[in-house]
Amino acid sequence: MLIVGLTGGIGAGKSTVANMFAQLGALVVDADQLARQAIEPGSIGFDEVVAEFSFKVVKNGDIDRQKLGSIVFKDSEKRKNLEAIIHPKVQEMLAEKINRLDPGDILVYEIPLLVETGAAPKFDYIITVEADIENRLDRLFERGMDEDEAERRIAAQASQTEREAIANRVIINDGDRADLFAECARIWESELNAPRQ
Repeated sequence: MLIVGLTGGIGAGKSTVANMFAQLGALVVDADQLARQAIEPGSIGFDEVVAEFSFKVVKNGDIDRQKLGSIVFKDSEKRKNLEAIIHPKVQEMLAEKINRLDPGDILVYEIPLLVETGAAPKFDYIITVEADIENRLDRLFERGMDEDEAERRIAAQASQTEREAIANRVIINDGDRADLFAECARIWESELNAPRQ
């Protein structure tokens, strides 16, 4: 089996690349999805988040991720407190998924904070998706993020240089989807799904 860490700056196109690897045959796990599960209503994580941030982060019985995000991306101490709640639970869920893999499986783990959490040693292979800052901002604006929030979130992440320093492969996502898929397919055939000793 092969455990691949897929990272990149916000707005660079990690999820698009993850979906392409899924089409090529990878088992894809999204850290953000696990993080949502870690604090869903009825979970210990939900109770811990409410205890830390109060019921002002709850909307219709669920954690209001937008409200929570607006709080933690303005305050690094609060962000650390949230990460201390979520990260251990996410790591447990990922470990369970890895334990269920078959020998020939290739798992691609989409993890925005790979550098920040010091997770690099846990992966057999690391890919970072990068893009021109203007393209990244345009994509974030399309998601409904305003400029201040987009810039705060970019600033809260590791730099492109830091991500590239721990990556086996860098994918630049400034072209069209066909070019991006062709690049993913090349990496899949020559590096990820190639016969391993």
